[in-house]
Amino acid sequence: MLLMTDKERALARTVSRLAYCNPFLPERIECEQQALGPEFVATGLVWHARDESLENPNVTQLNERVEALSKGLRERVARGGRAGSQDLRLYEDLTLYLLYNRYEADFYHVILERKGATRRLGFYPRFAADLNHYLGIPKVVFPTPLEPAQLFAFFFQIRRAFHLIFRNIVGGSMPAARLRASVWQSIFTRDLERYRRSLYDRMHDISTLITGPSGTGKELVAQAIGLARYIPFDPEKQTFTQDFAESFYALNLAALSPTLIESELFGHRRGAFTGAVQDRVGWFEMCPPPGTVFLDEIAEVDISIQVKLLRVLQTRTFQRIGDTRDRRFHGKIIAATNRDLAAEIQTGRFREDLYYRLCSDLIETPSLEEQLQDSPQELRNLLRFIAQRLAGDSEAEPLAGEAERWIEEHLGRDYRWPGNVRELEQCVRNVLVRGEYRPSRPASGSTRDALVEGLLRGSLTVDQLLRRYCTLIYAQTESYQETARRLGLDRRTVKEKIDDELLKHLRAEDSTATKPSRSKASVPSQPTN
Repeated sequence: MLLMTDKERALARTVSRLAYCNPFLPERIECEQQALGPEFVATGLVWHARDESLENPNVTQLNERVEALSKGLRERVARGGRAGSQDLRLYEDLTLYLLYNRYEADFYHVILERKGATRRLGFYPRFAADLNHYLGIPKVVFPTPLEPAQLFAFFFQIRRAFHLIFRNIVGGSMPAARLRASVWQSIFTRDLERYRRSLYDRMHDISTLITGPSGTGKELVAQAIGLARYIPFDPEKQTFTQDFAESFYALNLAALSPTLIESELFGHRRGAFTGAVQDRVGWFEMCPPPGTVFLDEIAEVDISIQVKLLRVLQTRTFQRIGDTRDRRFHGKIIAATNRDLAAEIQTGRFREDLYYRLCSDLIETPSLEEQLQDSPQELRNLLRFIAQRLAGDSEAEPLAGEAERWIEEHLGRDYRWPGNVRELEQCVRNVLVRGEYRPSRPASGSTRDALVEGLLRGSLTVDQLLRRYCTLIYAQTESYQETARRLGLDRRTVKEKIDDELLKHLRAEDSTATKPSRSKASVPSQPTN
């Protein structure tokens, strides 16, 4: 008796791929579609947080099929069905997929429950019994030894990582989707199966560098990675060895003096400097093995501290200020900056060797402008998400609508959001409190500079480029006819493409540039004869 039919083997292979794929990449949808065939329900290319439930009808259907297939295969294996190593491996993967989905809700409740991860988890014995039922069959040797406590901790990490990425990194645009997929890879690497086998307790050696403009959520990305690290499970006590919610230590390096940074990170001995009245344990010493130290604004740190950070990354050792004893750092380091570190290296403000130690894993957060260019409708989705957090479910839709109308009437759909999502949040807050949002206006010439920058970066659509260029020439000529002649366009096309808000900015900048100085130090011009 063969273990699987050809049809069952095809489904098992697809489920195996699905079990180990990145859930935020299109591969997940391809696997679901292949497994379900005509019963697949289209749900969109981007899986992201929105008002609807996370419930996926394809997952529900697939779970039912896997449950039935696993039950049948288990009976055949127990009766001595003929199976090669490949079929047994597929049966293993089906079992893992089945058990994860069976206990997914239990893991989710642990995540939501404050201090839940450090209490006794009564569903672990059931989990271990289920694992033994499917894979502890007498006289059958499966290809991969599976230890229940390690698998339990691995499943909890997967559920935690999905929750943190899904809820922290919002947006339905492809740049946002790519960011979520990139964060998943930072946690599990590109090969989840290899991670489960051997990398789960080694990722602390790989530091992560997050770059991107200010206001794009670099700290949220760092939290998603840091709070989703693997935490061992103690099967005797039936608890996790560490509370994941207390394993993330963030420090903004730009906000502190070099002495305070050293004290916070490395600790100090009593009397090491004025005011050091007692010994202090630094974050590198306090951080447990499953923990993470997040160094925000890494480009701002003094060169002398960069040397000490390099030693931590190279040798995993450090010393308290005023001490000679070496201590070990067991956690992971994540750093972030909105600066161009290549330029900082060229000027001598940042060490090249430290950069290469930090960037073994590199993530770049997209600007809000990039997201809206890819998917203009995302503005409404982001406004609703922010409004929901500020005003609650009942007021989210009206507040989002008010903010959207203000943006369209006073800023325009082409507004570049230089402060990114942080500025968008301020916009919603301002509309909530005062019914308006007035961003700080760009300095003289910066509107034109923005056009050049967008052209060189290739970030403008053809329509955006035409609208802005028509407006720029019209601001010079003040004539539709002359603008049309210069650009080789029809006069009606030029009139249609003029951006009134951009034109207002250009005229204001020109007015400021030509206005005579009123400074007391200026010398009045002499009348000419």
